[in-house]
Amino acid sequence: MRTLRFTKKAKLIKTDEFSSVFNFRKRIFAQYLAVHYQPNTLAHARLGLVVGKKVAKSSVQRNYMRRVLREFFRLRQRAINPLDLVVRVQKKFNKKDFLSVEQEFDALIKKINLRTTLNTQQNLTEVHH
Repeated sequence: MRTLRFTKKAKLIKTDEFSSVFNFRKRIFAQYLAVHYQPNTLAHARLGLVVGKKVAKSSVQRNYMRRVLREFFRLRQRAINPLDLVVRVQKKFNKKDFLSVEQEFDALIKKINLRTTLNTQQNLTEVHH
């Protein structure tokens, strides 16, 4: 059985990787999170996180939010289309908001998967016609 690890391959690290996702200009957002996304040529999804000081002044709070989002991604990474995702926190959340943030994350990923699957199917049908 393969483990669900959050490996280095699954991370967006370089500034230009983040920039290319932002410049692709596809995003979807809800109450707590904004997810910028761009299809990639790899066989797996990659994740980048942005938690600004405007959202949470304390680094403890920002790191908590990062940890939670990283864990959501880690558990669901196999179900996500091959995309580069940059998850931006728009509103501070803490332990009491955990479930609603998790539901929001799931809903956003589901929508993105639908959009990107539809786009690839449309592109394939255009190629064949």
